[in-house]
Order: sequence, then structure tokens, then C-alpha cells
Amino acid sequence: MAFKEYKVMNIVEGGLGTIFLGASGIPVKKMEIALNREAAEGWQLVFQILEQKRFLLFWKREAVVITLGR
Repeated sequence: MAFKEYKVMNIVEGGLGTIFLGASGIPVKKMEIALNREAAEGWQLVFQILEQKRFLLFWKREAVVITLGR
């Protein structure tokens, strides 16, 4: 399926949980709300990837990069 336009969303786990707990989870509820809002506007999920980013020299935190198309 060919899309005419694309949108990229980046959803990152919380920084405070990473610092104080060593790790934090991806905010699934926030991601669900964002995807439902975009789907109501006609966007479809094309691709997603989970990446780890360095955070303040010592920590790593995860991010979900989501590509939408319509």
C-alpha cells in the first residue's frame, strides 16, 4: 500500500524513573492514547522500532519510534 504522507512519532520512557530506579518502562497508556488519536485522523501504523538512547552519561533509556502513513 502506498501512502501519500508520513508522520514519525517518538515516545520515550520517563527520565526520573531511569535515574532513580535504573530503568523505567515505555509509557504504554501514553502510546495508546497517541495512536488512537492519530487513527481517528486517518493515520495507519506503518513501522515501529524500539531503540536505546544514552541518557545523562551513565544511563540508557528506551524509546519507541513509530512511523504512521495515510
